[in-house]
Amino acid sequence: MEILKLHGPEIEAHWQELAELRIRVFRDYPYLYEGTLDYEREYLKTYWSSAGSRVILLRDAGRAVGASTCLPLADEGPEFRAPFDRPQDYFYLGESVLLPEYRGQRWGHFFFDEREARACDLGFATTCFCAVERAPREGHRSLEPFWRSRGYTHHPELRCSFAWKDVGADEETKKQLSFWLKTLP
Repeated sequence: MEILKLHGPEIEAHWQELAELRIRVFRDYPYLYEGTLDYEREYLKTYWSSAGSRVILLRDAGRAVGASTCLPLADEGPEFRAPFDRPQDYFYLGESVLLPEYRGQRWGHFFFDEREARACDLGFATTCFCAVERAPREGHRSLEPFWRSRGYTHHPELRCSFAWKDVGADEETKKQLSFWLKTLP
C-alpha cells in the first residue's frame, strides 16, 4: 500500500483520481451521487486552494482505493460554514471514501487519526464533519456507531443543505446534512 499525504497545491495533480474514486464510492447509498468530473474538479479546488488542507490518498498497486480530506472550516464553502457562528474555530473533516474490498481493515480509523492530527498541528481544538440525512435502508450499515466510538457527538441542530444530482436524476436537488463534533484532547 502506498499512502500519500498531500496539502494545498499538491492536491491538484491528483484531482482526477480523487474525483473518480469519490464518484464511484458516493454512487452508493446513502449519497446516491451521480457525479461528473467537471463537478468534482470544482469541488476539489476548495482543497488545493487551502493552505491548511490535507488529502490522504491510499493506493494499492498504483490504483486509488481510498482517500480522506480535511481543511479549516473557514476555507470550506458557505453552505458548510453557515451553521456555525465562528467557523474559524473548527477543523472540517470532509469525507473518507474507501472501495468496498478495503473496508474493515482499520483504514477508517487511520483516516480519522490523520485528519485529527492535522487539526492539532494547525492548533484547532474542535473537529467536525457532516453526513447526509436519508431514511434508513434495509441492509445498510450505519456509520454512526463508528463515529461515536471515535468520540464524535451528533448535533442535529447544526444542519446545512448541499445540492448534487442523484443517480438517474435529471437535475440537482438539495440534501440535508447534519454535523458531528469532537473536542480534541
